[in-house]
Amino acid sequence: MMDYIEKNGRVFCFVDDDSALGRGSFKANHAGQLVQPHSLNVLDAARLPQPALDDALAAALAQGNLTVVNRARANWERALEPPQQGKRRVNILAIGDVGSTLLTGLKLLGGDVISSIGICDLSAQLTARWEFEMGQVSLPWDYGAFPEVEVVDTADLFDCDVLVFVASRGIPPVGSGVRDVRMAQFESNAAIVRHYARIAREKQFRGLWAAVSDPVDPLAKTAYLESNRDENGVWDGMGLLPEQVQGFGLGVMNARAAYYAKRDARFASFLRDGRAYGPHGTGLWIANSLSDYDEALSAALTEQTVTANLKMRELGFKPYVAPALSSGALSLLLTLRGAWHYGSVFLDGVYLGCKNRYTPAGLETELLPSIPDALFAHVEDAARILKEIV
Repeated sequence: MMDYIEKNGRVFCFVDDDSALGRGSFKANHAGQLVQPHSLNVLDAARLPQPALDDALAAALAQGNLTVVNRARANWERALEPPQQGKRRVNILAIGDVGSTLLTGLKLLGGDVISSIGICDLSAQLTARWEFEMGQVSLPWDYGAFPEVEVVDTADLFDCDVLVFVASRGIPPVGSGVRDVRMAQFESNAAIVRHYARIAREKQFRGLWAAVSDPVDPLAKTAYLESNRDENGVWDGMGLLPEQVQGFGLGVMNARAAYYAKRDARFASFLRDGRAYGPHGTGLWIANSLSDYDEALSAALTEQTVTANLKMRELGFKPYVAPALSSGALSLLLTLRGAWHYGSVFLDGVYLGCKNRYTPAGLETELLPSIPDALFAHVEDAARILKEIV
């Protein structure tokens, strides 16, 4: 018999799993996810068991109203709170090339879900510039159509519903010869993440931490882990819940795969039912098609997708516009709208990229009827690679 309660029109089913590396709460879309709540199998219905559920749980599952809660975690009661309604306040940390492009996208496209945007940077000159620029972007017939942009101090950084973490240090310059640019940034950027993750803990931040800085997926896990350690570095689970953090890097990898699929008939099936899995970088796998999966075609498309940023560098430019828009602004707006998007969510103890969405019943990951064995092996490889990093 599974333990559950009904509250505020929702049904919460309780599981007891790992207090640190287990998921916090999520929307169930298969009975087997109540038995295997934290494994990669939650992505594939064919790999999940089929336990019998009592009538109330079965009805909630069918109605899309069943939330699984890991009661072994500290602060698990927070999952029982009603979801936030209305527009969100978004704060962006760091307004460099990526941050300013992302800001432009949110300003122009986010009026339906964003109330206002705060910008924060070490450079007061940069924030003054972008507040001034964005303040002069307006429709001639509706001066309130776009969210207002204002400068915020670091002390007020976490007074928001979404923190977009774009801060970065030491990006290898164009022509440096560094092939894995993302991982070259890890140590320096992880130090920045640790600092702000501890502030998020102190502020008891309840919003979404959107990790955009490279390497996205390891830094998402760094934010989660560091916020849950006390001043002595001891784990106590009193910081960010795992579903409060998401990495935003897979959107552009999917878009890059689509770019090549539009230009090469071999990959055309990707535009019909292709998928992207894994991190924004090493470990990524692009599936050419779910219905007609081909390992060789997928490998070729993956290679082109992973090296697309190097091609932009060969042209003499930093590859930041497409990531800032496809992984950043567009994916964030889909997130706020409760729509399907690509992002890294906490599965199997890592932040792994897949299709997901936030719903009134919690974070939902895409469940496919059956993932080909060869493709699923690449998903497992991606998780293994990410575990080796953090």
